Amino acid sequence: MQSTLTLTEIAEPYAQALMSVAQTHNLTEQIGEDTRSLLEVMKQSEDLRLVVDSPLITANQKKAVLRQMIEGQVQPYTLNFLMLLADRGRIMLLSQVCEQYQALLRQMNQAVLAEVTAAVELNDEQKEAIRQKVMTTTQARQVELDVRVDPDLLGGVVIKVGSQVFDASLRGQLRRIGMKLGAI
Repeated sequence: MQSTLTLTEIAEPYAQALMSVAQTHNLTEQIGEDTRSLLEVMKQSEDLRLVVDSPLITANQKKAVLRQMIEGQVQPYTLNFLMLLADRGRIMLLSQVCEQYQALLRQMNQAVLAEVTAAVELNDEQKEAIRQKVMTTTQARQVELDVRVDPDLLGGVVIKVGSQVFDASLRGQLRRIGMKLGAI
């Protein structure tokens, strides 16, 4: 199995090519929505992941499945791009290409992705407070939140932006107290 870094390196030129097409036709946000939707579908549909990843299914069969699923729901340029990935035997990189496109779009829009792990589901007010805090901390113009629930945190949140991690969880606080007590 290839490493994630290698897959990302292979996916990056494809994402850049898609961004180039999107910029040429002034469709960066629309294709951004397409790639977000594709990522969501890939996360939710194990059957689609199996079809996309299977070496036993031909490129034409994969193209037919993709066409049936998304034709008319995405920009024609996005659909054509997926057909190109299938023809080149790179459709198994669909998730990585979409993630890379999203990263390029965030960079273009001076936005950041904040991965938030919370002990419980956050309401809109809490999400907005986190968004504002991240904007202040990073000087970004926009903040996208990727919120996950992890009951093991016991309480609070952990926010990851790039390589920075802000641990305001109860589990993190207990760990820090334990480290201080161990140092005594």
